[in-house]
Amino acid sequence: MTRQSHPLVGVTVVSLAINLPGPLAVGRLASLGASVTKVEPPSGDPLRAAAPAWYRDLHRDVTVVTLDLKREAARLEELLTGADVLVTAMRAEAAARLGLPELVARLGLAHVEIVGHDDGRPGHDLTFQAEAGLLSSTDAELSMPVAPVADLLGAERAVSAALVALRLREVGAPAHQRVVLAEAAHDAAAALRHGLTGPGTPLGGGLEQYGLYATADGHVAVAAIEPHFAARLTQLVGGTRAELTARFAEDTSAAWERFGRERDLPIVTVHQISQHDQPTEGDT
Repeated sequence: MTRQSHPLVGVTVVSLAINLPGPLAVGRLASLGASVTKVEPPSGDPLRAAAPAWYRDLHRDVTVVTLDLKREAARLEELLTGADVLVTAMRAEAAARLGLPELVARLGLAHVEIVGHDDGRPGHDLTFQAEAGLLSSTDAELSMPVAPVADLLGAERAVSAALVALRLREVGAPAHQRVVLAEAAHDAAAALRHGLTGPGTPLGGGLEQYGLYATADGHVAVAAIEPHFAARLTQLVGGTRAELTARFAEDTSAAWERFGRERDLPIVTVHQISQHDQPTEGDT
């Protein structure tokens, strides 16, 4: 282990955050070298029941302890004494009932607070994406998200917030950082609001060289958007949608992916994850 590859060696993080954004964030902090202890309620983290293999992966380098925060305040303070960062994922009123703001101030901790909305409204990834306009629709029927975009982006923001909070703590400034998941979803929808993605837009099927094409046994994704890639695609495969459609249909997805690697073109097989592909808790 080197300082360069693990820059957070020596940093101690305590997390009270269950579900998805918190475990994603502290798992990343642990991979950067931080020593992470995660506190779970007696009922456990719902993520473990919903996705046990993912839960295991995210907690591979995290120490998990069970604690009833309402009844074991002294034990929590013991865990936090000597820590550098506290990560929470609860509404402000819940944190206040537990006395966390006072505890953070007294112990001089950096605090990363993950919330759904700045005004305390309840919500989860689905509602954040729905508000931001990220739910896709076909023939007026809405589809459920295929990825928890707000949670994933919120987790990355929480990692950045932890680094900022640590720096603020070093210089003696208030080291509280709030990550708002609804804001992460809103920012994720910027490409759609600005006409870059969505039906018929440059990254939504409007460009022949950037899209999906049927092959002899499936589909490929083609992303030859830079001029040199577009020119090479035109020269070797085709320049119009009709030409590309006809040519890609002549061979298999694997053959076209191999063609892309050999000709330095961004062409890959479209993979779809099914229920049969989901890992089990014993998988590595």
